Amino acid sequence: MDSLVNVLTENMRGILSRESVVFIISMMPVLELRGGLLAASLLDVEYLKALMICIIGNLLPIPFVLLFIEKIVILLEKFGPTKKIAMLLRRKVEKNQAAIEKYDFWGLTLFVGIPLPGTGAWTGSLVAGLLHMPRRKSVPAILTGILMASVIMSIVSYGVLGKII
Repeated sequence: MDSLVNVLTENMRGILSRESVVFIISMMPVLELRGGLLAASLLDVEYLKALMICIIGNLLPIPFVLLFIEKIVILLEKFGPTKKIAMLLRRKVEKNQAAIEKYDFWGLTLFVGIPLPGTGAWTGSLVAGLLHMPRRKSVPAILTGILMASVIMSIVSYGVLGKII
């Protein structure tokens, strides 16, 4: 992920403002808030400003994913070339279904909040949407997970813990 963030940051740096680069990276699947904070650190964006930009950027796509993911996957399943993508998305959900259903709110929160490959707000929204998790539960769980990830990634990207202690 670091190398992808580096490439994107370098390629967008001269075209967009530092803050816009951070915002766009934070909205991207896979990179999300984690990549946004890494980019912000590379671009020397002030920490609190970067944190707010990354949280907002990571949150922005989530309602759309929750609302439309089921329809998108059904549409993908209808066409030969995109069937594999739909199957991949369904497998991702099946793989995480038991843990998220067992632990409900906290399962989804931890899934979104612990910065591991293949987790995050996009994937959490995908899982919540395809499992038909009620939005009154999934949205707060995803938001809590994003805030949790922001704390962890702040420590990693900005060394916040060292500045506090």
